[in-house]
Amino acid sequence: MQRSRRGNPYPFTWEIPVAVTVAVLFVLAVGVQLGRSVANTFAGNGWVFVDRPRLFSSLAGIVTGHADAGLAGVVHPATQGVLWACLVVVELIVVVGCVVAAKAGLDRWGPTRVRGMATRGEAEALLGRTRLRRHAKVIRPDLYGPSKGGLR
Repeated sequence: MQRSRRGNPYPFTWEIPVAVTVAVLFVLAVGVQLGRSVANTFAGNGWVFVDRPRLFSSLAGIVTGHADAGLAGVVHPATQGVLWACLVVVELIVVVGCVVAAKAGLDRWGPTRVRGMATRGEAEALLGRTRLRRHAKVIRPDLYGPSKGGLR
């Protein structure tokens, strides 16, 4: 029985790491766009987010310091200092979120996950005081049998 819980019938293939890598790169690209939008909001342009067709093509302009790359209608784009500060803050938040998501995923599905453990609620339902008190007459008939008058 223990051997069946330890075996993994699915081989570790390349699809999952590639999908995770593509997802992380996409989230980082959206983080760059989000940081640029935050910088332009601080510069007084209001919230302006890039259109979908220019989502990836405007990344090179943003990385070189142009806060208005790929945007139409931005009168006074953010300065390079504000742009870089907002990009760093937003990307740090994105990276921390990715690390937290990776940790949660590895705890749930990773190779070192705990297998076969009951949740706290399941353990309480099967082994907790509520069940013990409910079945006290069967568990300890000498203390809680019919002649003793019930539970104390």
